Amino acid sequence: MAAVTVAEAPEVLQECGCKGIRTCLICERQRSGDPSWQVPPQKRDRFMYCAHTGWAVGAEESDFEGWAFPFPGVTLIEDFVTREEEAELVRLMDRDPWKLSQSGRRKQDYGPKVNFRKRKLRVAGFRGLPSFSWEVVRRMALYPGLEDFRPVEQCNLDYRPEWGSAIDPHLDDSWLWGERLVSLSLLSSTVLSMGHEAPGSLLLCPAPPGSLEPLVEGVLAFSRSILCQDVEVAIPLPRRSLLVLSGAARHQWQHAIHRRHITARRVGATFRELSAEFCSGGKQQALGQQLLQLALSFQGRPV
Repeated sequence: MAAVTVAEAPEVLQECGCKGIRTCLICERQRSGDPSWQVPPQKRDRFMYCAHTGWAVGAEESDFEGWAFPFPGVTLIEDFVTREEEAELVRLMDRDPWKLSQSGRRKQDYGPKVNFRKRKLRVAGFRGLPSFSWEVVRRMALYPGLEDFRPVEQCNLDYRPEWGSAIDPHLDDSWLWGERLVSLSLLSSTVLSMGHEAPGSLLLCPAPPGSLEPLVEGVLAFSRSILCQDVEVAIPLPRRSLLVLSGAARHQWQHAIHRRHITARRVGATFRELSAEFCSGGKQQALGQQLLQLALSFQGRPV
């Protein structure tokens, strides 16, 4: 007789961790009819990131189809882990407790306790990254641009469609966290949405059909512009891929994951390195060295 596969039932949460204007499906059902809890509208003009060329290309059937602009600071490594490694990583994550977080997420933090507003941190209780991340971190160093990447913090986020999980547009801190943000996508694919809230315009140039290689190699002829605040760039994140944000993509473009792009359980593990202030030659290098020694001992539990 053939084996019968029983689908795992969705995990039901009775409460959430939303605060202020943050919402999820759980608290929205409790506050039905309140217009202040509505999901914010989408940006008007969408572009798709092309990993092959490093350009953002106007979405099909949009007003900017056939137009593009350079989008530096994004590296996408597909199939960074195998299916078997993915399953084992999530199994080990699920052995540790998850805490309720905002916008329908759960989280696990492996890092120092930080008050970013007051620029203070507390080392007590931080024992390092989890042991199961040792191979992930070792493998990162095999790729160009990550040879010297030494993470000091890992944050795991659990997204579920039945919770209305999302993460609002934001820039990661740059007082403690350094130049590169590195994120591993597990269990399902999603889309990272990039937005620019600063005033000003982006210059666009025509995108030849099928390929942007002539633009990369030749002279750029910009002949159209668009307001930065109207633009959203969609970066597809395949399952088991590793994303690196640096430069403008890290410091100038806010990143988000919209609710509509969570179609199955997704676990994202983000690794952060220290800023220059906490590295060799910085005024807090001693503290930085202490944090690194703890982090790379790989003896951590969620804090």
